[in-house]
Amino acid sequence: MSRRGALVAAGLPVAVVALLASAAGPAAAGTAGSPGVNDPYFPLAGNGGYHVKHYDLTLGYDPGTRHLDGRAVITARSTQQLNRFNLDLNGLKVTSITVDQATATFSRDGQELVVTPRKSIAKDREFRAVVTYGGIPQPVTDPDGSLDGWIPTDDGAFVAGEPQGAMTWFPANNHPKDKASYDFTVTVPQGRSAVANGVFLGQTTSGGRTTFRWRQSEPMAAYLATATVGTFKVEQYTTPGGLKVYNAVDPREAAASAPVLKKLPSVLDWESKIFGPYPFRAAGAIVDHAPKVGYALETQSRPVYDRAPDLSTLVHESAHQWFGDSVSLTTWKDIWLNEGFATYAEWLYDEQHGGQTAQKTFDDLYATPADDELWSFAPADPGSGEHIFEAPVYSRGAMALQKLRQAVGDKTFFRILRTWATDNRDGHGTTAQFIRLAERESGKNLDALFHTWIGTAGKPSQP
Repeated sequence: MSRRGALVAAGLPVAVVALLASAAGPAAAGTAGSPGVNDPYFPLAGNGGYHVKHYDLTLGYDPGTRHLDGRAVITARSTQQLNRFNLDLNGLKVTSITVDQATATFSRDGQELVVTPRKSIAKDREFRAVVTYGGIPQPVTDPDGSLDGWIPTDDGAFVAGEPQGAMTWFPANNHPKDKASYDFTVTVPQGRSAVANGVFLGQTTSGGRTTFRWRQSEPMAAYLATATVGTFKVEQYTTPGGLKVYNAVDPREAAASAPVLKKLPSVLDWESKIFGPYPFRAAGAIVDHAPKVGYALETQSRPVYDRAPDLSTLVHESAHQWFGDSVSLTTWKDIWLNEGFATYAEWLYDEQHGGQTAQKTFDDLYATPADDELWSFAPADPGSGEHIFEAPVYSRGAMALQKLRQAVGDKTFFRILRTWATDNRDGHGTTAQFIRLAERESGKNLDALFHTWIGTAGKPSQP
């Protein structure tokens, strides 16, 4: 994500669930999936007891009434015996749920949807839940005051779910630890487009409505899903390497976007040379006209921008396809692994394309006074969800990577970046794992370096 507010010219945690009894009778001890994964910043985000393998989402949206109709088919595998489990869903009215074709009972408590299947689900068994729902989606307000989720616009909706917003438009296991593949079938009024993740499978129009179909085959965290709706100019092409590109641009942003989007293939090619092969089958951009949003997001395979991006923002969101999307977080406190790395990609791009060196960018930042926001907390532990999109995570996270580069030399440094992205492809990583990788590849003890640059607040005494 581009730092919240960075593109603007001017200027939650989910509710505690009460595990209710249902018509199926009281649950046996130890067989209910937990209502969260105990993330230190969003402890009730996600759910325990199962892993989602695939979401098949069928949506209909009317921008005039802002009403969304949804049907989510969730294929999952239990990790324990389950006689009830939770899904994250904020607002929206659930009308029916089936589990393995049998009607299930359900209850709501805040953003928790508690599902009780007719029969208990054995451990390590695949099951399918179908949730039918609808209503007017409402974005969530994050701890930093910004909106995320299904955000209405004057011609549709800007859909960007970091960190909590996926649950505003579909029932999900809404934490980065749980990644799945996706199919999207989205119907909107004729003349509007619905743009989601992955490969575009086609569109059909009937009775004044157009249906768009998309497939994201590689694993994806729920917050990276999108189904942005608007009036878009669409550009499709295939790169010489076979990558399918789909760009959707609001006509009001087309002129400003064109020269930047023209560089997308070369940016992805440059990043592939540094970080390893591009991790997905598709690429592109969604450029909406949503000036009240204030940020762009690295929605998987096709970032969504609230306005025409500049080149640095394009480089940043593209780098996230490796760092954050393909290699995902295990806890939100490790977000510097996403934002620090994407910010450092901006520095590298400048360095290798006629701009100032990464070291000069580092030096300019180090000159920032000690009482500046930049030094206010440790990048590897922002302290709460309120701070995860603030300057230390981005800029000081990137400074830590420049210090690592100084310590180990260019050859080893770039091998570390590439190894991190390729060895953890489609998976997850932690700060501790990255430090171990850096020490293994360099043969150096780097505890002091990382403690100083990401593990403590305050301006380091030495640059």
